Amino acid sequence: MRRFLACMAGALLLAGCRIPVQDPPASTLAVPPAWRADAPAVGPGAAVEQQWWQAFGDAELDRIVALALRNNTDLRTAASRLQEFQARIRVAASGQQPNVTVGVTPQRARAIGPFGTPIETTAVQGNLQASYELDLFGRLENTTRAARFDYAAQQALADATALSVAANAASGYLNLRGLDAQLALARQTLESRQRSLDLARRQFEVGYSSRLELAQAEAEYRTTAGVVPQLERAITQQENALALLLGASPGPIARVSTLDALKAPAIQPGLPSELLRRRPDIAQAERAIAAADASLAVARDQMLPSLRLTASAGGYAHSLPDLLGSGTGLWSVGASVLAPLFDAGRLRAQAEISASLRDRSVFAYEAVVRNAFAETENALSATQRLREQLDQAEGRRVATAEALRIAHNRYRNGYSSYLEELDAQRNSFSAETSVLQLRASWLQAHVDLYRALGGGWNATP
Repeated sequence: MRRFLACMAGALLLAGCRIPVQDPPASTLAVPPAWRADAPAVGPGAAVEQQWWQAFGDAELDRIVALALRNNTDLRTAASRLQEFQARIRVAASGQQPNVTVGVTPQRARAIGPFGTPIETTAVQGNLQASYELDLFGRLENTTRAARFDYAAQQALADATALSVAANAASGYLNLRGLDAQLALARQTLESRQRSLDLARRQFEVGYSSRLELAQAEAEYRTTAGVVPQLERAITQQENALALLLGASPGPIARVSTLDALKAPAIQPGLPSELLRRRPDIAQAERAIAAADASLAVARDQMLPSLRLTASAGGYAHSLPDLLGSGTGLWSVGASVLAPLFDAGRLRAQAEISASLRDRSVFAYEAVVRNAFAETENALSATQRLREQLDQAEGRRVATAEALRIAHNRYRNGYSSYLEELDAQRNSFSAETSVLQLRASWLQAHVDLYRALGGGWNATP
């Protein structure tokens, strides 16, 4: 007992060799008091819900996002990664529990006896060993804490992946509806260009117009006809990209409503400080700091002594039935105290590495938060400015449509050349296309805003 107490006293003295706590770097993060851009001026505004995509009022969009969240490969990979980190917690926690092993050693031997005759012997030895490390300084507990924080960070990463998949699916579908609308416009315009070409051909055949006007009408028809396959190719590529996001083979995507039928949701962004608890990527970065800090504590605790208790019990006999019955009993009880004495600075260097990793996780957290602020500001600005652009584009569409009507009547009645109508046709088609592109971009900006605000994410316990 005196020797054991002496060992414990030595262990406590060696505890003074613990590496001093390395302070984390000073924070340079400044949270803005308010957003620069205003909230979307559509409706009173509402808090972000978890199933935010339903606010667009498209049943097919709801189905597509649901399929993506169920079948996406990245989400399935994230779920598999969570299983791995759950197992890592159990591995780390096992160090705080006793370790028990059992073994049986049979042996058959032949030797020369004292009279020169061979003697064969059989021996069976069984043993049960148990060991337990006393966590005097919390090293094992910190190892388990680090594993738990790593798992929590992976949970937040899985939630961030789900948010990204849902947003990409919604944005892809809205882009697809915008391309559909542009294709419908191009085909409708192509029919109008065909009528203009037929009119120019008849007037040329009766000598009312020149070959120049006929060539101009045909060139404009070919230009519009070239837009149709270009849009069809873009639609095919968007359908294939969306199908891959859904975890399916490339193929067509069903559509229900038109671009004009999609509703623009009203969103309440809240204060910038609230964003720190609304985004899963920020939660992931925060939990990564906690995991790195726990790992740093483990590295520092490596300098401290460890106390392990051991015990064993067993038996010795000449056959297995004898061993299970009344074999000779064997036992031992002991303890060991281990402490680093000289390692050429290896443990201190490992602690410095862990401190560097902790500091980098702090820097990464600040970068993630700043990026979140920037994404939200950009999305708020986009919803506001694109709405203003869309209003101007719709006014331009009305004006160019009226100009086209007047130019067509003037040309048809012989008051102007075909060049005037041709210019009006180009302006009208450009204005119509611009309206459709801006409306699709405006709706996608709402998706970006939902993504930037965390998509109604709630922290997993």
